[in-house]
Amino acid sequence: MLAPVIQDPNGGWSFATAREAASFGAGELTSVPGVEHAMAESGTLCGIPEHQATRYMHLFEPAEPQACPACRQRAEAAPTKPCAQERLHDRLQAADPGQARDDLLAALRNGAKVGLWLRGPASSLGRHDAGLDSLTEGAEPAIKAFNTTTSLGLARVEDGAWASLLSCPRTTAARSSHAGPALSADNPQGPRGRLPLGKT
Repeated sequence: MLAPVIQDPNGGWSFATAREAASFGAGELTSVPGVEHAMAESGTLCGIPEHQATRYMHLFEPAEPQACPACRQRAEAAPTKPCAQERLHDRLQAADPGQARDDLLAALRNGAKVGLWLRGPASSLGRHDAGLDSLTEGAEPAIKAFNTTTSLGLARVEDGAWASLLSCPRTTAARSSHAGPALSADNPQGPRGRLPLGKT
């Protein structure tokens, strides 16, 4: 599905130019297989009630030949949605103030890649995805979040050669934690507490 692109007068990346097309799950009318419909909350976009449809575990693709024409038209006309950078930026604004937060907000506004954003059991995320042993800034609150919460969101923002991790508890603001090389004789000007990509 193609999203309309808003041209930025400066030719740069922005939240407005990075908006994403709306997405819908796919489904079929139970009694008439072969035509794929876009699923909304209580049925299809073309008006078939939920109880008459079978939902599938993939997204509706309006360009596919089996797509319902009415669903195709409504899906393509649906409003775009904020990109991952904008959604994470909005969550991070409520985090504790500080240089790490401000740096991440600026990176997200400039289109830094959101390389990972998932939710799951905190202990599993902490063990397999967070790289808690590499945190150098914000480590204590991050470790505490992974040890005291049953479910947690984890985001990884990649900005150039560096990455930052964010823990996103369900009920509170996102908290930024940085990992990586501290200032040293070998790295006297390196950004404090960021993790070089490839070393997570």
